[in-house]
Amino acid sequence: MKLSNFRRALARDPNAALHVMLPDGDFVPGHFHVTEIGRVHKQFVDCGGTQRETSACTVQVWVAADTDHRLTAGKLAMILELAAPILKDDDLDVEIEYEAGVISQYPLGGIEITPAGVLLALGTKHTDCLAPDRCGIPVSATAAATKPKGSCGTSGCC
Repeated sequence: MKLSNFRRALARDPNAALHVMLPDGDFVPGHFHVTEIGRVHKQFVDCGGTQRETSACTVQVWVAADTDHRLTAGKLAMILELAAPILKDDDLDVEIEYEAGVISQYPLGGIEITPAGVLLALGTKHTDCLAPDRCGIPVSATAAATKPKGSCGTSGCC
């Protein structure tokens, strides 16, 4: 989901509670904090030698012992506004960073306005071989549909 869509959804009901649903259907505890919002820019070379770059808006959530804490959609919108000079671009994809045993980044897959508040549904990220032709990985409709995004699959690739 793009940052512009995220901002618009939060603005629809600024007093609404926020709920973050992980890809497995579990929820981040409702008393989570947003500890940072940033623009993450990554420059890299893929396994085929092509230079690439990506940027994203990363929202880090953290759970503390203060169970009375609740973040509203309006408060998160205000924090995003404070981060605007750093983010620079509303066309960034939004990712939520959360630690439950390990730190993971989840793409924001969707937002739903529910009677209980604003539901942030998180998706999953996968690795991918960006140069299958150079790595000797056959590309077919079947392989593309079943291969987890980001798995190289051969030892000579990456």
